[in-house]
Amino acid sequence: MQILSYIIQQTQLAEQSIQNTLSLLNEDATIPFIARYRKEMTGNLNEVQIGKIVKLKALFEGLEKRKKAILKALEEQNVLTPELTQKVNNSKELTALEDVYLPFKKKRKTKAETARLQGLEPLAKIIISQRINDLKPTASKYTSSEVKTIEDALEGARFIIAEWINERSDIRNTIRRELERYATISSKVIKKGINAEKAQKFKDYFDWSESLPRIPSHRLLAILRAESEGFIRVKIEIDSEKVLQKIESRMIRYQNECATQIQFAIQDAYKRLLFPSLSNEALTIAKEKADAAAILVFAKNLKQLLLGAPLGEKRILAIDPGFRSGCKMVCLNKQGELLHNENIYPHAPQNKLKEAVDCISTLVEKYEIEAIAIGNGTASRETEQFVKKILFKNELEIFVISEAGASTYSASKIARDEFPNYDITVRGAVSIGRRLADPLAELVKIDAKSIGVGQYQHDVDQNQLNNSLKSVVESCVNTVGVNINTASKSLLSYVSGIGSKIAENIVNYRNENGSFTSRSAIKKVPRLGGKAFEQAAGFLRIKNSTNPLDDSGVHPESYGLVNTMAKDLKTNVTNLIRNKALLQKIVLKNYISDTIGLPTLQDIIKELEKPGVDPREKAKMFSFDQNIKSISDLKTGQLLPGIVNNVTNFGCFVDLGIKESGLIHVSNLSDTFVKDVNTIVSLNQQILVKVLEVDVVRKRIQLALVK
Repeated sequence: MQILSYIIQQTQLAEQSIQNTLSLLNEDATIPFIARYRKEMTGNLNEVQIGKIVKLKALFEGLEKRKKAILKALEEQNVLTPELTQKVNNSKELTALEDVYLPFKKKRKTKAETARLQGLEPLAKIIISQRINDLKPTASKYTSSEVKTIEDALEGARFIIAEWINERSDIRNTIRRELERYATISSKVIKKGINAEKAQKFKDYFDWSESLPRIPSHRLLAILRAESEGFIRVKIEIDSEKVLQKIESRMIRYQNECATQIQFAIQDAYKRLLFPSLSNEALTIAKEKADAAAILVFAKNLKQLLLGAPLGEKRILAIDPGFRSGCKMVCLNKQGELLHNENIYPHAPQNKLKEAVDCISTLVEKYEIEAIAIGNGTASRETEQFVKKILFKNELEIFVISEAGASTYSASKIARDEFPNYDITVRGAVSIGRRLADPLAELVKIDAKSIGVGQYQHDVDQNQLNNSLKSVVESCVNTVGVNINTASKSLLSYVSGIGSKIAENIVNYRNENGSFTSRSAIKKVPRLGGKAFEQAAGFLRIKNSTNPLDDSGVHPESYGLVNTMAKDLKTNVTNLIRNKALLQKIVLKNYISDTIGLPTLQDIIKELEKPGVDPREKAKMFSFDQNIKSISDLKTGQLLPGIVNNVTNFGCFVDLGIKESGLIHVSNLSDTFVKDVNTIVSLNQQILVKVLEVDVVRKRIQLALVK
């Protein structure tokens, strides 16, 4: 099978679109670049569709690699025939391919192999043929010093037959279908030697049974985690009698002594070989599906978080709150550069309230602070209330910012390189302030798994998780665009076509030569060749360039076209930009060519109307209910403001301004059935909730979304 037909079968996309996309991928084009600047070639495929092609390409190439390895192994064993070659080459899935190879796969010493060495394979062939009725005289001919009795001979022959049964793909597929449709997963508590306190979070699964094909992803991952931590024992079950009858109907033609031996061999093959292997396979497949669902949730949450509303270029005072250790404060300029850091102690046990007020007031005035960012960790509520009581000369915006992952950043090499002369408390406070100014630019410095917006992220396939999250970050960075003169190495590394090494070269070049004054100047960066420039240029922004298009999403390859448009209107590019009246006069069909079609032309006009526009919303202030200071203050029926801080398949978690987050179960999100939680709420959304239930002992809060 060719890769093109393979992907067409899986996606139903147009052949030419797939072919052109594959060609671009083979030329090392990135998904953001293809989706944004090669729409005519792909038939206007979006990033999701191109990403699907990328995954299928990798799967196909992996399958082809395995086929080559198997064919080589069969050839080395001198068993490769034209028929076997065809079976291998025609396999469309890895499972089917491995079934073809199974009879020839080198095995450790098995019961069947021992029986073969004892010369019992001819007896097994006689039995499987079912042509004789009285087996004892025949079996007696195969006794020896190693095979002492007739029963030993029959048992050895059954081991060989059991192996043959195990290697039959039709029988394996019969069991697979039963597992796919009717398997149940059950769990029982392991009572001996477990930590009762730690086991409590898994107590729902101490005696649990559910359909494996229908179990929700989060529940399967929870059960498997409980098993891996030694609290429960998990079992997969199907109707074995029904399956055995199906196998017997395939193999037994006559009712004689041979049939009895075959029946024993079937039972042995099923219990010892088939079911253990295929039930593990079914559980693995279910786990892969659960992983995919969990990774999708994580990816959606991460995208919403990265594209969270930025405050923009403001002078910010950021506070990392604390009680005994005090509150670490930093002052940042509009570019996020550290100007000053200091500690205040407004809370117990020091209670230096007046000194803290004077300090903040002085810093706000000295550094012309426009907004205050307060971390949402320990003492956040108290610090927010304290700051809001201060009477500033000018009105300030005050925000509570998530600290998730800030400690990871503070201790990282990236943070040490940025602030080699400051400790982790200063770095953490700076990160809080920068998150308010631009969440995307700051969060890309942190390992996405440390941000804490997923479910069971440590239990899923880590390679798939990393690849998925990397794609999300790349998509977000390139969607927003990057100011090359202010962006960090971390942010630049996610720009299409750049990567870590070229990002480092860009920063070094910028430090040595000053700001870039044009997109063309980017080509002077070491190792940033023509291909990298083609991939990256459209996503890099140059503020105050002599060419206004350098601060837009218009790719340099289209600059000549824009100049032509301006010339045709008897004006220049500068006058054309943001001039809606002039832009409406452009007849797009007049500029269609072999390489540029309507989709690209429409994108160009959109960029000219609002060049380099940030697609994100602006940050909005938010206040929690000041009367709620701990979980004990919550009462059933209360209506409270909250912020969604995590979204899962089973609902969403809401920050109420206290240590514990509340859960809105999917059933309490709407009066109607909710298939996808993300269609109702999104990360960082400000909502109103109703308290349904409070369990102070277990620290659980059940909420409902108020429409």
